[in-house]
Amino acid sequence: MSPANLQANFAKIRKKILRRALQELARGADLRADFEGQVERFNDLFEQVLSTGDTGWLDAVIHDWVNAYTQTDIAEGQKNASALIAFLFQLASETARDALGKGEALELIASIQPAFIYALDKAARLEMESRVSYFTNEIASVQQKLERLDRSKSNFISVAAHELKTPLTLIEGYTSMMSDASASPGQQGSMDLFLQGVRTGVQRLRQIVDDMIDVSLIDNNMLSLNSQPLWLSHILDLLHKNLEETLKERNIELEIRRFPGSQAWLYVDPERLYQAFLNLLTNAIKYTPDGGSVVVNGRTLPGFVEVTVADTGIGISPEDQALIFEKFGKLGRAELHSSSKIKFKGGGPGLGLSITRGIVEAHGGTIWVESEGYDESKCPGSTFHVLLPMRAKPTDPRLEKLFGDLTAFKEENHVEKETRTDPAAA
Repeated sequence: MSPANLQANFAKIRKKILRRALQELARGADLRADFEGQVERFNDLFEQVLSTGDTGWLDAVIHDWVNAYTQTDIAEGQKNASALIAFLFQLASETARDALGKGEALELIASIQPAFIYALDKAARLEMESRVSYFTNEIASVQQKLERLDRSKSNFISVAAHELKTPLTLIEGYTSMMSDASASPGQQGSMDLFLQGVRTGVQRLRQIVDDMIDVSLIDNNMLSLNSQPLWLSHILDLLHKNLEETLKERNIELEIRRFPGSQAWLYVDPERLYQAFLNLLTNAIKYTPDGGSVVVNGRTLPGFVEVTVADTGIGISPEDQALIFEKFGKLGRAELHSSSKIKFKGGGPGLGLSITRGIVEAHGGTIWVESEGYDESKCPGSTFHVLLPMRAKPTDPRLEKLFGDLTAFKEENHVEKETRTDPAAA
């Protein structure tokens, strides 16, 4: 059969091929229109192959189809370009048998088969290259993560040794002095001072151990919440009061603004939420130079209240922003560690922000950070965002029986306020 006759016979069946391909593969108007254009383009080029005998006409469309196959498609094992080409050959063969005479159909199928084999081979090779590139990058990414984890492990061992050694040294030193003082009369004042030093060391040790336990609970989804109705402003005001000495020591101003939602009733665990915001404020103070400021603000969103903690500190690099909520994600230098948690850039075991994220997520919320980058001279600062759901009822049915529905309380409280401020009611 001449090239012209082959081209003519293919032209007879191409619309049927397109119609069947659309029925089988395309779902939705947008996808249907795009897919129709792609198949029509392939068929146009395939007619050129039949006319000229040059399979190179198909190269461009094969490249485009393979390149459209994304990394997500590779990861999820989606159908690829070679599968589509094989399917089109199957449709062309079946349609030729149905629409053409037996002899014409067999001759057309025999003629188009080499071109489809060429297209399949080229698509398969390009896809293999794409897969090799994808998995090579994935392996490199995993390798980088493993190296980072290994560094984090080594850093944590070093930091943990310093963190634990400091309070132990305090306890050892003060107990030694207590032993000496106990042998001398009239040393009660010194004994009280020594006991306070021991208590400080024990408290720091307990805090480190508690943080490690909290991380373990969060990792195993075992962090339990004792939720009750509460105003956010109560927690924030208590934090301001308890941080007064720290703020004075570092000459840092903490401003807690009243914002919409700060006096909205929320079902939260007061102790855990206090712990989360204490970690955020401690972190802000730690990485803000003396004389700087920290501002707590917020707003309400549909179904949520957002709290922001913004500082005028040294900022966070984009690389650290991606890791800062991971365990050991932000470890300072071991030589900077001390029993003081608010020393400028003093670091810590790198668990605080990971615990904060776990607490926020356990409440059904989310947390993220924004910063223009790390710069100790310009101090671009950082802003942490905490998004918490505003619930009128606790998620635990047992607590709902205890506390009831806050919606009714809100309405009663609103009416009571209006009554107090309405002159006609007096």
